[in-house]
Amino acid sequence: MWMSEMKGVNENDGVIHYELQEFKLFEPLFRWARKKSLWIVAFCTGCGGIEMPPLATARYDFERFGIMPNPSPRMADLFLITGYVTPKTLKRIIVTYEMMQGPKYILAHGSCPINGGVYWDSYNVVKQLDKYIPIDVAIAGCMPRAEAVMDGILEIMRRIESGKADGWRRYHENYEWYKKNQDELFGEGWREKEAKRWLAWL
Repeated sequence: MWMSEMKGVNENDGVIHYELQEFKLFEPLFRWARKKSLWIVAFCTGCGGIEMPPLATARYDFERFGIMPNPSPRMADLFLITGYVTPKTLKRIIVTYEMMQGPKYILAHGSCPINGGVYWDSYNVVKQLDKYIPIDVAIAGCMPRAEAVMDGILEIMRRIESGKADGWRRYHENYEWYKKNQDELFGEGWREKEAKRWLAWL
């Protein structure tokens, strides 16, 4: 077959199961196409959101790289964590990230998602965001300038093309570890208890 092949697997019950095997031949083309069509979740989590409008102006013009903001996480593949994250915001970040279709990527800019930044001793700021969701590229600074954010986006694009931007895969493979950290912070069953208030379909 052209795009994929069907591989039969014999089980003890005598039933033949099939699993889809993707050809690796086209993967470089897919990665090149992904890096050229990044759609950003329009969800500014902190003070770093003020650095986003300059990226759309004529000086930086991120649309020339195929980048555009999108309000729907289901049609986006790049999630920008823009500054400090509180536990209340982290719940929305996790649910939004899980709503995105893979492959998906996270760019954290500012010192706060890395180590808490200027709020390192605050009881209400998440210190290490990568304990709860995978970070593909992080930019230090308080707050990094627009050109630093643009450089971070270009680094994401380079990693996508080389296949090193694999946070989404790490999240699936180590989901129990991420979920354990999330439950330790919020308590078990937090999705069922609290997400129903702001997700109408639950």
